[in-house]
Order: sequence, then structure tokens, then C-alpha cells
Amino acid sequence: MENVLITTSTHLEGYTIHKQLGLVQGITVRSRGVGGNIVGGFMAIFGGKSTIYTDLCEKSRQEALEIMTTNARNLGANAVINMRYESNEVMQGMTEVLAYGTAVYVERQP
Repeated sequence: MENVLITTSTHLEGYTIHKQLGLVQGITVRSRGVGGNIVGGFMAIFGGKSTIYTDLCEKSRQEALEIMTTNARNLGANAVINMRYESNEVMQGMTEVLAYGTAVYVERQP
């Protein structure tokens, strides 16, 4: 299966956009378990890098990106331009991560 090119730019250098297929998005909602919140709380008290929350955020972004990429492929896209992430707290301890962009079909320029 062909990889989907992804950029935060509005164009892909070296490629021509032949078709704009519309908005694609991927969303996930995640929370940390009670144990993770306790450990994360201790890390906040003592300072330093919070690897528990860093890992949670990274996994959430990756999952949202994978869902967005699958949705782009389902539209027939081979690229997503102007890609962005957003996140919001849905409720205390639960965070939504959204990846979105414009699905396009591109071809490499000669």
C-alpha cells in the first residue's frame, strides 16, 4: 500500500496537485488510568519531565494521525496538505486529539 504524504504546508514541493478531495480528520479521546494519574501527580510535585503524560500525548497524536491517514486513503488521496493537530479537554482527565487536513491526489513533477 502506498504511503500518504503529509505536510503542514499548503503545497508539496516537486508535486502537482491534480485533485482536491476535501477535509479529512482523525480523532481520539484518551485518559490516563488512576495509577498513571497518581504517578503523574508525584512527577508534577517533584518536577522534571513527565514521561507518563508525554507517552500518552504521543500515542494520542499518532492514533489521530493514523485515523486521518486511513480516511484520506478511503477518499483516494495520496497526500494530505495543511495538516494540523488540535487538542481539548473533554472532561477532567480526558483529552481529545484531532488531526486534520486537506486530502489531495498528487503526482510527482517530471
